[in-house]
Order: sequence, then C-alpha cells, then structure tokens
Amino acid sequence: MTLDVTGLGRVVVLYGGDSAEREVSLKSGAAVLSALERAGVAPIGYDPAEQGGLAGLEALAPDRVFIALHGRGGEDGTLQGALELLDIPYTGSGVLASALGMDKQRTKLVWQALGLPTPESVMLGPDADWPGVVERLGLPLIVKPVHEGSTLGITIVDSAEALEAAYHDAARFDARVMAERFIRGEEYTVSLLGDEVLPAIRVEVPGGFYDYEAKYLSDETQYHLPCGLEAGEEAQLAELCREAFAAIGGEGWGRVDVMRDAAGRFWLLEVNTVPGMTDHSLVPQAAAHAGIDFDALVLRILATAARG
Repeated sequence: MTLDVTGLGRVVVLYGGDSAEREVSLKSGAAVLSALERAGVAPIGYDPAEQGGLAGLEALAPDRVFIALHGRGGEDGTLQGALELLDIPYTGSGVLASALGMDKQRTKLVWQALGLPTPESVMLGPDADWPGVVERLGLPLIVKPVHEGSTLGITIVDSAEALEAAYHDAARFDARVMAERFIRGEEYTVSLLGDEVLPAIRVEVPGGFYDYEAKYLSDETQYHLPCGLEAGEEAQLAELCREAFAAIGGEGWGRVDVMRDAAGRFWLLEVNTVPGMTDHSLVPQAAAHAGIDFDALVLRILATAARG
C-alpha cells in the first residue's frame, strides 16, 4: 500500500504527555516525526503536557493526528474521545477499544466471555486475603497495575509474604491492582497492521522477566525472528491474536502479548493499542521482517487516521 503524502494536509504527532510512560512516548514520537519528515510530510510535533493541552492542539487545526502517546491520557480512550468531539481523524483504535485495551482486567473479562484463553486473575485490595490469593492462583504469580503499560509496577511473587508488598508497589502506579496466574514458558508478541498479522516475535530475556529495563534499556534482550514455531503453530497464534484484538474492537494497528506453556498452549496476556515505536520496539521489528521498513510502517499507520 502506498500513501499519497500530498493529500495528507496538516499532520500532528502527539507524543510525550504526563503518563508514567512519558519517556518512552517521547522516543516513539521523535522516531515517527523523523520518518514522516523523510517521507516529505512536514509533520508538527506536539506534547500536550508542555504545549497547551487540547486547546493548543485544536489551535493547530490538524487534518489528522498520529497518536504516539503511551499509557493513560493517550492510550485509554480519553484522547480518542476528545479527538472525536473535535472531529479530528486519528490513528489506531477508537474510544471503546482503547479504553478496554488499557484495562487489563476488563480485557480479560471480554476474552473469557468469548472462550479465549487467558490466565486466571483476581483483583487485589489493601485488605485482600493474601493466603487465599496464593491458594487460588498458585506460586509464582504476577502482580500488576490494571491500567499501566511498559511493565511498570509489575512484580513476580514467589511467596505469600511477598504478595502484600508487591500489591503496595503496584498501587503506587494505579488504584486498581490485579494478581494473575504465572505461565511458565515462552513469551511471544504479535503485531497487527490493518488486516495483516505480522510475524510473531519470541522474546528471550537473560534474567527471565521482560520488565521495563529489558524492554527499553537492555541490549541483552533477544528478539527471535522467525520466532521458531512451526508454520501451523504460528498460524494458530496469529489467528488467536487476530480474534483477541477484534474482541475488544481494535482497529488500525496494535500488538498482543502471549505466553506459551510447556504443553504448547497459548495464553493471552494483554493488548497494546498504541505500541512503542522506539529503536527497541517490537512492531517495527515485526514489520521489517515482513518487508515493511520503518518509514513505510509509519505511513501505513498514518493511513488508519480515516475517521473524523
């Protein structure tokens, strides 16, 4: 697909923001701006946290917006709703899918209702029955904030004694915290671009946990492309991720994270509706393996800004 850049009008790239993922968003936005400039688009970069919020964006009168804001305020449906009211076309998923995708627990409820495989989880609070949670989910287990991305606030818990501390650590990021059954096995991520499912990536971390440092800072994290699955298994994974993305109403582009246990079963973890676009990010790697370079990827994502 080739996008005619002459008819795009004024393109604004939204990045930065004030979420806990601000630093990653700044890197994503800078990479997207550079790609658009190379394509001859002449984009405008806009950080709503420092340049006047929505009022400043409206004053720019964009013809379309490339959303590179990660986390709350950019990926959770609030920005999408504002852009809908302003009648400004934007990239990626709409209000409902963005809000659902940012909420790990409600995403799970949708998947479970449709019979899609996802690890069992329970919501936690300051007065939770910690031994009861361990009895139900087993050890180790994962504690994570419901509304954060980039693995912020996530802890692998190996004992009942550590569970309460992990809860309080996660609660620094979000009032809603969940515990999830730990799936021991291989981690995969699958990117979606329009109607196309890109090649799966198997993520291998020397320390065993794909945390913030492993995602964005470490040069030791290994990304296996091809992922090592047999063709039939990768096709099964691709279809599962397509169904998972469609289940929340995902549109345009996104990424689904999955675990595969020792028995070969796939387990859906979460959806990203505004994935990273940094030099360590996974969607650009998958696209490159499919023959789509970074600049072409950015233009194809921009082409999803068709509403308004």
